[in-house]
Amino acid sequence: MGKFSMTSFIWQQLSRVPPPESVDLIGKTVVVIGANTGIGFEVSKHFALMKPARLILACRSKSKGEIALEKLNKETGYETAELWMLDLSEFSSVIAFADRFEKECGRLDYLVENAAVSTKTYAITKDGFEQTIQVNCLSLFLLALRLLPTMIKTASEHSTRPRLVIVTSEVHFWSTIANNPNGLLGSHKNIYKTLSSEEYCNKNFSSRYFDSKLLDIFFHRALDERLGPTSPVVVNGVNPGFCHSELLREASGMSAVYMWFMKKAIARTAEQGSRQLLYAALAGAGSEDDKFRGAYISATQISEASDFVLESHELQDKLWAEVVDILGEVDPRIDEIVKKYLVNG
Repeated sequence: MGKFSMTSFIWQQLSRVPPPESVDLIGKTVVVIGANTGIGFEVSKHFALMKPARLILACRSKSKGEIALEKLNKETGYETAELWMLDLSEFSSVIAFADRFEKECGRLDYLVENAAVSTKTYAITKDGFEQTIQVNCLSLFLLALRLLPTMIKTASEHSTRPRLVIVTSEVHFWSTIANNPNGLLGSHKNIYKTLSSEEYCNKNFSSRYFDSKLLDIFFHRALDERLGPTSPVVVNGVNPGFCHSELLREASGMSAVYMWFMKKAIARTAEQGSRQLLYAALAGAGSEDDKFRGAYISATQISEASDFVLESHELQDKLWAEVVDILGEVDPRIDEIVKKYLVNG
């Protein structure tokens, strides 16, 4: 696809957004991460209107989650949505969520990993990673791998094609990782550890969110590749576009002024952004599932990621190996899952 210019970005933002996908979800289970606000809440509302057997809203804040649950109930009439606590800044919370899901839920048809942070402040989580890297990437990857066996089991027992949707962004085109700053991509480097270091972050913080979304794309492509072309689970990544949300709440000064203007001029509503997530989760179900394997979805269509992504398979493999090593130390189940369910894990 080449470079994604500002002109392309504006043109895409101003393009018509098709109506939301809608299918029969009776009997199915849906999990939405980051569901209490923005596009996460809006996509949860859409799912609720399709009457799934279970709809789980995973949120960090109990108070905000309860407000979202009540609002969803009032606006959709769906009274059985569940609020589950999940703090992506703590691996222990992700593991607890996955453990609980395995015990209490025998089925998972749709997992939408939407949560993300965009911050201007350097902070390390108690697990030792910079918060953007852990919340936007590693914790989502951990959850995806932990719940993968349940999705495969669901496919086998119910003759379905579960989908894992990872929310990424067109801003991956503007990541500085492609420029290999400070020799980041050297063979001796542990990329995730380097990305979490204060020295690296202080030099490249302006692209922190961009970098995290690039890593999300590398992960979903690597996971899809290792699941293989006959896997019943379909994995993809989706760009919701630039939407009104709380993601940029830390912007200040001229940056805040610029973002205010951009939102006024071209931002989509959170509901419009959520339609992209629905498309990634539901479009082509049954008849065209294979088209959506490993796909990067943008503007309600299967698109191409950046040239850097398409031309960096060796880097993709290196990042995958690092993720498996990191998460294997966090949760011993990861090594077992990778060996049992993935090809050349």
